[in-house]
Amino acid sequence: MTNSSHLTAFAGKRKVASGTLHSLAPALKDLVTADPHAQILIFDDQSGKQVDLNLHGSLADVLQRLPRPQAEMEKTAQVAAPRSVGRPKLGVVAREITLLPRHWEWLASQPGGASVALRKLVESAQRDNRAVDEQRGARDAAYHFISALAGDEAGYEEATRALFAGQRQQFEGQLHSWPVDVREHALLLAQRSWPAVSQVTPQ
Repeated sequence: MTNSSHLTAFAGKRKVASGTLHSLAPALKDLVTADPHAQILIFDDQSGKQVDLNLHGSLADVLQRLPRPQAEMEKTAQVAAPRSVGRPKLGVVAREITLLPRHWEWLASQPGGASVALRKLVESAQRDNRAVDEQRGARDAAYHFISALAGDEAGYEEATRALFAGQRQQFEGQLHSWPVDVREHALLLAQRSWPAVSQVTPQ
């Protein structure tokens, strides 16, 4: 289950709905009620991975099983947690990492100590690598999607290789014979995966 803000649902290889999980549930329940044999697949548009949704029972049963919306959960948490005196908690999670002695020595010498220095290093790396991380995330999302819905389509292997090689024209060229909805969603998910130079269309 997911609280992702946007999902896309397919019945076979036809796109049937998009939106949040809570907005999709009634439409998909109506669809399987009308066609019990419909093969419904739901994809998280951020990751391209499939999302499970139990459509058995009544609509009330389906909705009852859904996770609470993220905004509602955050609001409840704010009400339930009394405000404490002092510095606010930063949501710090303690985990073990392994470094060489010289690394620990350098970290210990930094203002604020090892924890502060490590957080600064991670935040700096996130900023510096944001574009690359976004491209990789979009590529992986497109790959998860086409693996699920286009693995039996002509040109699938070639399209996969082109996707991971950053070859936009070759990728798009392999999708012409694919079902329209599958092709368009694959292109949409892959849009942010291409290197900047490949997004400039020659005049």
